[in-house]
Amino acid sequence: MVASVPDAAFDDRLAAVRRRLVEAGADALVLFDATSVEYLSGFHHIQTERPVALVVTPERVDLVVPRLEVERVADNPRIDAVHDYFDYPGGDPIGVLGETLAGLDADAVVADGDGAPGVMGYEGPSLSAAAGVVVDTVDWVPRMRWAKSDAEVDLIRESATWANLGHRYLTDYTEVGAHPVTVSQRATTDASRAMLDALGDRYAVRTRGDGPVFAGYVSGEETRLPHGHTPNERLFEGDVLITGATANVDGYYSELERTMFVGEPSDEDEHYFSLMLEAQRLAIDALGPDVPVAHVDEVVREYFEEQGVANLARHHVGHNIGLGAHEPPYLDRGWGEHCEAFGDPAEAVIEPGHVYTIEPGLYTDEAGYRHSDTVAVTEDGVERLTHYPRDLQSNVIR
Repeated sequence: MVASVPDAAFDDRLAAVRRRLVEAGADALVLFDATSVEYLSGFHHIQTERPVALVVTPERVDLVVPRLEVERVADNPRIDAVHDYFDYPGGDPIGVLGETLAGLDADAVVADGDGAPGVMGYEGPSLSAAAGVVVDTVDWVPRMRWAKSDAEVDLIRESATWANLGHRYLTDYTEVGAHPVTVSQRATTDASRAMLDALGDRYAVRTRGDGPVFAGYVSGEETRLPHGHTPNERLFEGDVLITGATANVDGYYSELERTMFVGEPSDEDEHYFSLMLEAQRLAIDALGPDVPVAHVDEVVREYFEEQGVANLARHHVGHNIGLGAHEPPYLDRGWGEHCEAFGDPAEAVIEPGHVYTIEPGLYTDEAGYRHSDTVAVTEDGVERLTHYPRDLQSNVIR
């Protein structure tokens, strides 16, 4: 059972970035994105109007934070020095960052942006203007995150274990007359309690006031919207449900979704369910190393066209997942063209270590039908990490 990112993983990530620094002839890498900061250093925070900046040089790692984060960095063994400002807008975060770079003799800088992002109303100067340095923007760290290490896949697999449990509770607590909100809260709480009890002090603190597991669903007509909301109405016989369950394991997520029925499904429900299920099977079978990313979505599109339901599809087949709930590459038939236009054409191919959600859906005027499973790409095939039953009868609540 793996519950946290091993220290060696951070050593490997920092070493990879430092190799890129040498190749680029740069003195320092600056990261403003919270997920990238976490990926390289293990320091996780909520990105707000108060910028945080990680500075990596060939010799050391520095971190610029608002005063309220200083104590949270103290125990991080990968941070060599912490530089703080009071707050925003009373403090000068980019000025402190500029002073930090000057103290490191960093004149040639690569960064994920020429200044902090405008989150929650932040407005500040560019890094190049404020610090008087040359800044080239790079996407090194987001690109590193596409292919997961074995340890990262283990964390996503652990997430799937607890997502499966949350989904089981969700099914057990669902009945005619129940309110979706209270069912979701009960399943989420009980699965989170079980996870915390099982992991004990191995659980890496990640939440603020809620639990590490989430399980819930949308029901009725809201299911016809791919991003529907939980309706304020109790469940009725004949309702269609689209569920969702995940768990946070040291920042890593899986995704488990099922189309379920309260009572016996109608003939129309069974028809669209079977088409969706076959589309998901085709997508999983199409997935694998060295397969063009776009191919998986094309296979599903062709099947939907053959069945005369392509007009009922509303989105692509899936996306990469890990520290982010949605990460590139996206299983979209336009991905190859996207890479030609904006990236490296080599990025259009699936690699071992990619972890994808497989979630083709169909949406009628009355209801939606979508399963989602989390699937890891291996050297010689794929491994499905979520294991809740997919067949029709297992997803009927009687």
